[in-house]
Amino acid sequence: MAVGHVCQDIRPDGGLNLGGSVSYAATTALRLGYRVGVVTSAGPDLDVAHALPGAEVACSPAAATTLFENVYEDGGRRQILHRRADVITCAHIPPAWRHPPMVYLGSIDQEIAPDLFHCFADTSLMAVMPQGFFRCWNEQGLVSFVEWTPPEMVLRRINVLVISELDVPDPDGLARDWCRFTRLIVVTRAERGATVYQAGEARHYPTRPAHQVDPTGAGDVFAAAFLIRLAETGDPCQAAHFANTVASFSVEGPGITGIPLRRQVDAYLNTTPAPPPFGLYEKLW
Repeated sequence: MAVGHVCQDIRPDGGLNLGGSVSYAATTALRLGYRVGVVTSAGPDLDVAHALPGAEVACSPAAATTLFENVYEDGGRRQILHRRADVITCAHIPPAWRHPPMVYLGSIDQEIAPDLFHCFADTSLMAVMPQGFFRCWNEQGLVSFVEWTPPEMVLRRINVLVISELDVPDPDGLARDWCRFTRLIVVTRAERGATVYQAGEARHYPTRPAHQVDPTGAGDVFAAAFLIRLAETGDPCQAAHFANTVASFSVEGPGITGIPLRRQVDAYLNTTPAPPPFGLYEKLW
């Protein structure tokens, strides 16, 4: 299950790419061999089921589809939110979809209502990509940082929280603070890999060298791949190594086109040594 806004991203040439955390996460899961359900909100100009072939889609109709412009400069990213679809609540989740093995909440523009954190079964492994909770915007749509202060009960419900260092001024401080409540927190660092926080211990995992074409969505790809491999193995070390590899391939093509198939990922991993265990090996569930 992937929940959040599917959006459109304006390309430098003025064209549009499919975007949104959920688009990247859902495509990642599909290409890694999983069935995927997507809950989103979009306008009449975007056929989400057509845009995400293979996914089952529950789309709440909105007046407009979320539209972002991402400008990369001086090692950073400037974002403009041109329009926004509707907020997604627990009521938008079909009852038959509330007990999935894995749930991915990918916020891009404050679109996920608080009740969604408690909408799914306790047995559902939940990963959250919270960049949208850290965003606010002015009348011109220029996006800036805003603090997100989730209650303890929300942090305890999250099994995996993935934070990009591009989205938060002090991601490591946040991870050290919130890891008292959330079992696994990952800070992604683009081409430098990712740092995993677990039970007060931190370990960094470098990534596969890549020829970057388009970095948009790499963190979302990482988060979805991490969740999948964690569910498969229960081991955050294997999950980080796997997710780094999947994300590194994803930046080598524009938009979602670079996201690799499972066989491509496995072929690479079969030629590289696995990382050492994260402390004593313990299956987490």
